[in-house]
Amino acid sequence: MTELRLFNSLTRQLETFTPVHDGEARVYSCGPTVYNYQHIGNMRAYVFADTLGRVLSYKGYKLTHVINITDVGHLTSDADAGDDKMEKAAAAQGKSAWDIAAFYQADFEADLERLNIRKPAHPKATEYIDAMIEWGKSISDKHCYILDSGLYFDVSTVPEYGRLARAVTEDGEARIEEVDGKRNAADFAIWRKTPVGETRQMEWDSPWGKGAPGWHLECSVMSKALLGMPFDIHTGGIDHREIHHPNEIAQNQAHEGCADSGARIWMHNNFLIERSGKMSKSSGEFLRLQLLFDKGFHPLAYRLMCLQAHYRSELEFSWEGLQAAFVRLKRMVMGVSALKTRHADTQTRHAELVSASIVPNEPMVEADKWTLKQVQGDVAEVRGDVAGVRGDVAGVRGDLSSPIAATLKDFAAAIADDLNTAIAITALENIVGLKKVDVAQQLAAIAEMDAALGLNLLPLTRQDLRIRPKAAIITEAEIETALAARTEARAAKDFAKSDTIRDDLIAKGVEVMDGDPLGWDWKLDV
Repeated sequence: MTELRLFNSLTRQLETFTPVHDGEARVYSCGPTVYNYQHIGNMRAYVFADTLGRVLSYKGYKLTHVINITDVGHLTSDADAGDDKMEKAAAAQGKSAWDIAAFYQADFEADLERLNIRKPAHPKATEYIDAMIEWGKSISDKHCYILDSGLYFDVSTVPEYGRLARAVTEDGEARIEEVDGKRNAADFAIWRKTPVGETRQMEWDSPWGKGAPGWHLECSVMSKALLGMPFDIHTGGIDHREIHHPNEIAQNQAHEGCADSGARIWMHNNFLIERSGKMSKSSGEFLRLQLLFDKGFHPLAYRLMCLQAHYRSELEFSWEGLQAAFVRLKRMVMGVSALKTRHADTQTRHAELVSASIVPNEPMVEADKWTLKQVQGDVAEVRGDVAGVRGDVAGVRGDLSSPIAATLKDFAAAIADDLNTAIAITALENIVGLKKVDVAQQLAAIAEMDAALGLNLLPLTRQDLRIRPKAAIITEAEIETALAARTEARAAKDFAKSDTIRDDLIAKGVEVMDGDPLGWDWKLDV
């Protein structure tokens, strides 16, 4: 089996993945601050983290994946400055901070489901306040000092602070809050005291006064509690590499009494770039997954768009790029649908021959049974669970034809090379397009590859991908009725009527695609 090689941001090099615990992979991903909807740039981080988890499952590891929910302590600046995001959102909306957190957590989890992201553990920061206080008490004597505003961590007390970021620059320090009395510009809050005369909705008693934990503390506490320390992999957006994750590492070093960073491998996805300025949540109609859906794009088109670029590369978002990814997804879904039809026809013919006693009444081969489960969309039951799908050629049951075996080998090599999903997708498309090979083996190979990519190709249908834009003024049933009437008119050579129907549809935002090679027939353009 090809070794899994991953880029470690801490060492700035590719490393062979060797688990801390044999046969297991333990992953922690920095989760959202649930004070608002998540924009699609935020969601790229979770597509990446899910793909990593899927690849670890594909390689045969028992996966434990944690994505925390930050429902307290995160300030309006990632650099330890400003107001608490939860308190600010609660005041703006006239709701409790707890209600704000619950609403936006539910929306985040709905987005995960839309993107076919497997649901990890979702512990909330507020469930670990006591543990955070204990952590702070255990490191305060040697590593912290008290100011009027709270308990601060002295970064000079741990070795190689900032090694992950690799540089302490004036720009980097300029992002950190200036607080009178701080010993070092990079020192950060472990506990923030509620200012005199103020009352917060989320505050707790502590040895350093009533207040709330610093944002960085929760990830150290929760990762150790849920995964142990050291654990295998910590993921997050590249912006976390400069401040948040170095602060986590410092806390881990202080608590564990050694130079241990907490995770063996630190991985960071790059930014999603959007030129119009609508990535910011302060822009009003910022780019969130619901907006893509409202404009008629299936969420998995965005997942595919993310997978088309390497996770460590910047990805520029454009509506044209999303449309291209959507067309590519449609092509794959149609290709797989054709294979499922061929497979069903083969099984029907086999049953008919058995019934007529023309062929022996023999059971289907194991590969056929496995593929039928996939065709029915029951991915979770394939060999028990997704984690059972192996990342080598032997994982597909039966004797493989050489084109399938060769393409599976290419796929396995691509995803083992620091999750090179761009090449892996091409290998998947090649499998879908193979001719003159056993269709059961072909579908089984697609199931195995898609288990790692998460595009959900086997259950998806053409109808699933036809998303009605929110602004549409005509129903799909009305469109289909009009198109049927137009087909009749064209067959009768009544081209005037055909053109009238087409023009009426265009006026209602329906683009009629005569001769569309994908066979999609029409799309709503609003």
